[in-house]
Amino acid sequence: MESLDTNFPVRHRKISFESKGNKTEIVICSYEDHILVIATQIGAMGTILHARKEEGMSVEPTFSVSVIFGKRDEPMLTATARRLIEHISSIVPSKPLVLSLGLKDHSSETLKEIVATVIENRLW
Repeated sequence: MESLDTNFPVRHRKISFESKGNKTEIVICSYEDHILVIATQIGAMGTILHARKEEGMSVEPTFSVSVIFGKRDEPMLTATARRLIEHISSIVPSKPLVLSLGLKDHSSETLKEIVATVIENRLW
């Protein structure tokens, strides 16, 4: 299920689907200066990460991902934020990402499904 709300001051989209038996809800918001993605299977925010493209002189882009709140020992969550910021920055280089992952299932399969769903329903 998907909905796009144009009345709310911030462009956003809500998506809901089943992932390995878990109801998964995603909200994508496009603010003027950030992209916010909330993915939850627990009905609340979870680990919150901040990801951005580093400005520099190198040919290859570099990315910075940090955990703001939550699980710091989950490399798959950091990898998920990195995959999303790599995609976002290829289209809008100056918009950082704030990502909240409140998941029961942290498997790579579930995280890949979330990344694919966010990209498919992107607002950037």
